[in-house]
Amino acid sequence: MPDALFSPAAARNAAPIAEVLAGVLSPSGLVLEIASGSGEHVVHFARALPALDWQPSDPDEAARRSIVAHARAAGLANIRSPLAIDAIHQPWPVARVEAVVAINMIHIAPWDATIGLMAGAEAALAAGGVLYLYGPLREDGAHTAPSNATFDDSLRARNASWGVRDIEAVVAAAKAHDLHLAERITMPANNLSLIFHRGRRGSGVDREAAP
Repeated sequence: MPDALFSPAAARNAAPIAEVLAGVLSPSGLVLEIASGSGEHVVHFARALPALDWQPSDPDEAARRSIVAHARAAGLANIRSPLAIDAIHQPWPVARVEAVVAINMIHIAPWDATIGLMAGAEAALAAGGVLYLYGPLREDGAHTAPSNATFDDSLRARNASWGVRDIEAVVAAAKAHDLHLAERITMPANNLSLIFHRGRRGSGVDREAAP
């Protein structure tokens, strides 16, 4: 697969993320993934949750070629052709979806991308629809692990507009777009899963992912 890209992080975290998604997504419908990257995640999710249709997207042409390569190699009928979506720019070229998924996105993008993600999800989701975020986050102004602090420093050295975000700021940005935190799940490797519901007040319950 000459166009296929590979991410060691995607290989490590795909299974625990899929397990969480299995418990929070609708049993059927269309799921939009923002910033799909290499496409390894969407292939794993489409295989693990075959009753759902998956719409990958990425603003980068090389990433979209990789998504196509991985999807063709997997031979799965429930993965659509990737869209060229930049979260910042509205409106997104999608119809109504059951869920929006964004994995390891908001820290490797300017803050405007987080705001765009919330606005796009608000427009794309029906009442009760799910926005799922995954990645490292700061809590109460502090990193949750030394490794996250080191990672944050490396991100900001690469691009001053990048960096590990404060969970309180992310939750507030979501709430401004009628997306309410329903659950916060502690994941392996000092990451978090955040589940938001469109138009439905959440409890923000904490739990840990299955080992």
